[in-house]
Amino acid sequence: MAGNRGVIYEGPGKVSVKDIDFPDLVLKDGPGVPTANVGRKCEHGVILKVITTNICGSDQHMVRGRTTAPEGLVLGHEITGEVIEAGRDVEFIKKGDIVSVPFNIACGRCDMCRQQKTHICTNVNPERPGAAYGYVDMGGWVGGQSEYVMVPYADFQLLVFPDKEKAMEKILDLTMLSDIFPTGFHGAYSAGVKVGSTVYVAGAGPVGLAAAHSAQLLGASTVIVGDLKEERLEQARSFGCETVNLSKHDRLGEQIEQILGVPEVDCAVDAVGFEASGHGANAGEQPATVLNAIMDITQAGGQLGIPGLYVTEDPGAEDKDAQTGSLKIRIGLGWAKAHTFVTGQTPVMQYNRHLMKSIFSGKAQIAKAVNATVINLDEAPQGYTQFDSGVARKFVIDPHGSIR
Repeated sequence: MAGNRGVIYEGPGKVSVKDIDFPDLVLKDGPGVPTANVGRKCEHGVILKVITTNICGSDQHMVRGRTTAPEGLVLGHEITGEVIEAGRDVEFIKKGDIVSVPFNIACGRCDMCRQQKTHICTNVNPERPGAAYGYVDMGGWVGGQSEYVMVPYADFQLLVFPDKEKAMEKILDLTMLSDIFPTGFHGAYSAGVKVGSTVYVAGAGPVGLAAAHSAQLLGASTVIVGDLKEERLEQARSFGCETVNLSKHDRLGEQIEQILGVPEVDCAVDAVGFEASGHGANAGEQPATVLNAIMDITQAGGQLGIPGLYVTEDPGAEDKDAQTGSLKIRIGLGWAKAHTFVTGQTPVMQYNRHLMKSIFSGKAQIAKAVNATVINLDEAPQGYTQFDSGVARKFVIDPHGSIR
């Protein structure tokens, strides 16, 4: 039996790489795994040799201790790999296929899946709708920041790359299909971006950069990205975005007016989430800042795409209400301006196949936009530390040295 290693959450501020069980087509007992799931056969699943697995900004929320994630959790929900074993019920995925794994686990059978709302599948998590690999409160599924991982419901979920050789040539772009690219695209699409739109994207982390590139693909005339870190704003400018440095002062509308001539945009994307910082110097954490800001600067009747993560429990919040996800949002402002809000996880399967085609055609340059940076598995803890410091990189873990 081959060995396996994975990235483990050890408690606030600490991850390590350790030996973990080699996957089989059974859900194992372990941290965060509901008792009802333990021992369940997954003959509809496959085992993957992981080619790439990425560090996600939402992983950082757990590692910072801002969720109720249990110690010992195997992290990682952005997975691309090669099928090395398939269960007896798998008909259309075969050994040797290179596949992208949507981060949201979905059965393909429930009412939500039949409506393409795979982000809120009702059969994969006994606690609530929706599941993901290696993530708090998301069904106890083992994460994929590892050498090998088991993936259930393979026929329904997996996106097979049609040409293995071309896939490996484009692997740094294709690895983004498991989460970040569809999530950024969902943010822009659900904000109503179309030809000629002016768009504000809050946050120049990987999801914000993916949303900005997606807005360009959708035909936006101007994409403005806001962030507190100049290095990240420089990355946004590298592929044609306008930028505003939110550490300079707290009047976002004035900064937008300097670019557009008016203090508002057609639509906006929140790619920050609940760990938002206030605008201006030394403002500190203000979890509702981005939501209130994008309502303020989006025109009446505009749409707000909100792929940024908001949680029901935040033990690290300074405010007692925020610890239970209750934020001081100016909902009256959004109501008065007749805004449309689109929230929740991204239904990856609605977008990944079309985005794959855009990558293969050369139209989408997502790896360049997010500054994909390859590291090996042992470098993952260092990658988490650097990512947490705000570097303008998207770290791609290469567990087997397949692409370095």
